[in-house]
Amino acid sequence: MVLTAALSVQFGAALGATLFDTLGPGGASLLRQFFAAAVLLALWRPRVRSYRASELRLAAAFGVALGLMNLCFYEALDRIPLGVCVTIEFIGPVAVAVAFSRRALDLVWVALAVGGIVLLANPFGAGGVDRTGLLLILAAAACWAVYIVLAQRATRVFHGSTGLALAAGVAWLMPLVPGLTETTTGELLAPEALAIGLVVALLSSVVPYSLESESLRRLPANVFGVLMSLEPAVAALAGFVVLGQRLSARDLVAIALVICASVGVTRTGATPPVDA
Repeated sequence: MVLTAALSVQFGAALGATLFDTLGPGGASLLRQFFAAAVLLALWRPRVRSYRASELRLAAAFGVALGLMNLCFYEALDRIPLGVCVTIEFIGPVAVAVAFSRRALDLVWVALAVGGIVLLANPFGAGGVDRTGLLLILAAAACWAVYIVLAQRATRVFHGSTGLALAAGVAWLMPLVPGLTETTTGELLAPEALAIGLVVALLSSVVPYSLESESLRRLPANVFGVLMSLEPAVAALAGFVVLGQRLSARDLVAIALVICASVGVTRTGATPPVDA
């Protein structure tokens, strides 16, 4: 189920990228997050008035982190390959894991992750990662780190995925202005775009959330985290199959370094990534 969730997320992201030519990354993010919110709210039907103001503020902050994470990810994906995007973004959960750890060994995993990202960015080479794209995906990684912390708090406050549903109701507002400025209302409401947006929302949000929740009931957290660490490799595969994105040998080595860092930090008792 974890591997199926990873495939669903990354192939959903690759499918979402096919909307960039007509809707732009902002428009694609808007459709994905709007449909994800609609489905999650319909499934969980949270009663807003039944929560305290502090709980609603937590859900709102959770939603802002979720919405900005997805928007920054899509904006970065418009500039750099999917496998590279997901690999760099993994610095977020690795950073959270290390922040909550007291083990000196985790510094080794940080060094591996940073080495992989520097190798991907290739700052001194002619074929380095687009700088704007790099800044955007680092912003997405920071949002992912915040998202993980807030998601863990939300699970202690809200029943099931009610907190996630409330957060999704806020998250779709984050790409609203970029989405409307990067495309037209007619293009956003085109039947084909709406259909793809719904499928992307299901693949990238609803299906993986459900599968990961069930997996966590059956697997130890460290095993779950190790399996989740394979996502950069799955993303590279999805980028190649759906978008025709080929990665160099240097890129593949860098992805392997980040995967090793994520596996290492998980195996030494760190917090597993929470996918978005």
